[in-house]
Amino acid sequence: MIVCGDFGYVFFDSDEEKAFLDYLESKPYTICFCDGNHENFKRLYEYPEMEWNGGKVHVVRKNIFHLMRGNVFNIDGKTFFTMGGAYSIDKYMRKEGFSWWKEELPSDLECKEAVRNLEKCGKTVDFVISHTAPREIICRMGKYPDGHDMELTGFLEWVMYEVTFKKWFFGHWHIDKLVTEKFHALFFD
Repeated sequence: MIVCGDFGYVFFDSDEEKAFLDYLESKPYTICFCDGNHENFKRLYEYPEMEWNGGKVHVVRKNIFHLMRGNVFNIDGKTFFTMGGAYSIDKYMRKEGFSWWKEELPSDLECKEAVRNLEKCGKTVDFVISHTAPREIICRMGKYPDGHDMELTGFLEWVMYEVTFKKWFFGHWHIDKLVTEKFHALFFD
């Protein structure tokens, strides 16, 4: 199972959170997620990092992996490019280091690594997994890209035009919608 950001179970380090991670660890399948904007990045980055299926992950539990930004993974014979992050429009209501982290948007280094990894695979993958979407796709949903998010949504637009892929899945908009034949906004699906 792959979650398109805002995983939610690596946040407060509460007993309830630990119990739910224990429950998820007992499942007979692998749970992967790219990061969203509502993650506790300090906690997330404290997990051990390792290479898994061709890309870098943070290991949350033996079967729970944070798919790090800009990596390409080979899972069951299919290739997945991941690029987490997005801008929090509710940032003004949040407290830095408690409910908001500046790492919500990818750094220049993460974007450069993404380009290098995409070039290594000939700019061809089966699937793209992100949290937000390219500008053009956001507009097709009747939304407007936030100005603070333009670097990331612009980078994703570059990916959309430069990379050959079959399907792109993203979760930031909290809807289940087939935006185009290739772009799927996911929430519950």
